[in-house]
Amino acid sequence: MEPAVTADPEHLKALSHPLRRRILRHLRGHGTATSTTIAEALGENTGTTSYHLRQLEKYGFIEEIPERSAGRERWWRPTRGPRDVRMPAPEALAPEDRPALAEVLRLGHAEDMALFSRLPEAYERDPDWARLSRGFTHMTREGLAEFFEGYIRLLREHGLAPEEAPPDARPVYIRLFTLTADED
Repeated sequence: MEPAVTADPEHLKALSHPLRRRILRHLRGHGTATSTTIAEALGENTGTTSYHLRQLEKYGFIEEIPERSAGRERWWRPTRGPRDVRMPAPEALAPEDRPALAEVLRLGHAEDMALFSRLPEAYERDPDWARLSRGFTHMTREGLAEFFEGYIRLLREHGLAPEEAPPDARPVYIRLFTLTADED
C-alpha cells in the first residue's frame, strides 16, 4: 500500500484545528460515535461537534455509517483506507500554505509531548502496555528510509482495525521519530 501524503492545503487546514484532532483521536480510540456522544465525551456542545464532524467528513477523514444512522442521529467512524498518512515536505507546498503544515506539526508535537509525559506513570502501572525503547545507530539516508518503511510494514502487519480487534485488544499510541545526532 502506498502512503497517502496529506499535501492538499485544505486537508492540512482541516487537521490544524485542535477540536477536529480531538474528535479524530476519540473516534480512533473509542470507535463509532454521534455528535452527541462526542460532545459529552469532550465537554463541547453538540452544534460545535456536529459542524466539525461535517468538516472532517468533507475532507475524507471520517465517514458516516449509514446503516446505523437514523433521522437526525448520524453515526461516524474514521475513514477506512490507508493507515499510513504522511505530511508533505514543506518545499512541496506553496509558501502561503506552509503555515497550515507548521500548525499541524505544532499540534502533533504538543499531543506527542502530552503522551510522552504520561509514559513514566503508564510504564509503572502496566509495562506490558507501555513499551519503550531508545536507540542510537549510524545509518545512511537510504538505510533510514528502508528502516522507516519496515516499521510501517510492521504496523500494518500487527495493527487491527477497530471492527477486527478481539475483545482483549486496546487502542495503542505508537510514535517513531528520527533526528540526526550530529547537531548535538
